[in-house]
Amino acid sequence: MTQPAPPLGTDDPVIGGLPDAGVEIESTAALEAALAAGVAPARLRLQDLDLTDFRGFDARTDLDQMVVLGGRLSPTLEAHVRTHGAIVFPDDPQAAPIRPYRSQLYTADELFAGLAQGYWATPDARAYAWYQRDRRRPDVFTALLQAIHDDSIADALEEFVDGTPVVGVMGGHALARGTAAYADAARLGLHLAAQGFIVATGGGPGAMEAANLGAAAPDSAALGRALDVLAQVPTFADVTAWAQCGLAARASLTQGHAPVERVQGKSAPGRRAQGGSLGIPTWFYGHEPPNVFGDGIAKYFSNALREDRLLALADAGVVILPGAAGTVQEIFQVATRAYYATESPPPMVLVGRDHWTSTIPVWPALIALGDGRPMGQRLALVDDIDSALDHLVLDPRALDRRALDHGP
Repeated sequence: MTQPAPPLGTDDPVIGGLPDAGVEIESTAALEAALAAGVAPARLRLQDLDLTDFRGFDARTDLDQMVVLGGRLSPTLEAHVRTHGAIVFPDDPQAAPIRPYRSQLYTADELFAGLAQGYWATPDARAYAWYQRDRRRPDVFTALLQAIHDDSIADALEEFVDGTPVVGVMGGHALARGTAAYADAARLGLHLAAQGFIVATGGGPGAMEAANLGAAAPDSAALGRALDVLAQVPTFADVTAWAQCGLAARASLTQGHAPVERVQGKSAPGRRAQGGSLGIPTWFYGHEPPNVFGDGIAKYFSNALREDRLLALADAGVVILPGAAGTVQEIFQVATRAYYATESPPPMVLVGRDHWTSTIPVWPALIALGDGRPMGQRLALVDDIDSALDHLVLDPRALDRRALDHGP
């Protein structure tokens, strides 16, 4: 995230013996502005910039400790900045099917580019194959690129959210398109986004896809059209057909609608100004493709980082739809945060009374954990989506925050 910085000189103040923090630069315009403002090159972190025609460093020799994270440099510029002490991290595009130093979240069009040749030709599938190869034969440079990539995604994710309250929606990946439960999950996403929330999911198929779809829909009529299209390919057994059907359904959402007002921001690819749809998937579960309905897709290599960010962002509450082992893991990750919270945590709403008390009886454990703690006042077990919405949309803390961040 680019931060404004005052000019620095040779007598720059230090805090605790350390120089001031670096300034992340994500566009050539921001770089030109920083240099014009007198920001010392030692503080610059140039992230995935195309500098092939940039001439602002030609006459400068004070480049010691400037960090260049990937991007494109002419051979002359690269030799010049290296000679004068810049630290240049190679992009290695031949080894990596994705750009490790990216400054934006992914879009579905980017991840599924080349889908006409089959899913395994897409950047998403090739990134999974790259990840799997180096899980079997670890390579330190590949591990470094993946770690830098995930840090870049985390930075872009913060910019995408930008203070808007987030509701996390969790549930099983096996929920089929064309079912009543899938339509209910989509309706949940629709209503939450209409209330100004970003709807964040694990970004995969099933309940996650349904909630992201609903959050991306402009109204219930458009959602109904998309649900009809999706019912033609109920599962992701054939990922190519599943993704193609999803893209067709996404296109149907805009039929007859004026363009949606969008956030203007370098790391918010298409997020609507109020509310939105966010997917946070991982290549760790590469057999589960990302759904196409996120305004932004924050895809990680590290599943642990991905889960942590998803739960940390869900500051306006979490809705848990029926699921199996993965969903149960997420329930107790949320519960752990809530259990140790020093003040009232966000609401945690489980949907499906019979599922969570009989099929997979986690509800009694949650009640036991919440007994006598603030967590206990924020738990709810409901039978339907409408009841779940009551615990979120009417949550006064979420409403207060929206008023604070976005005005009346």
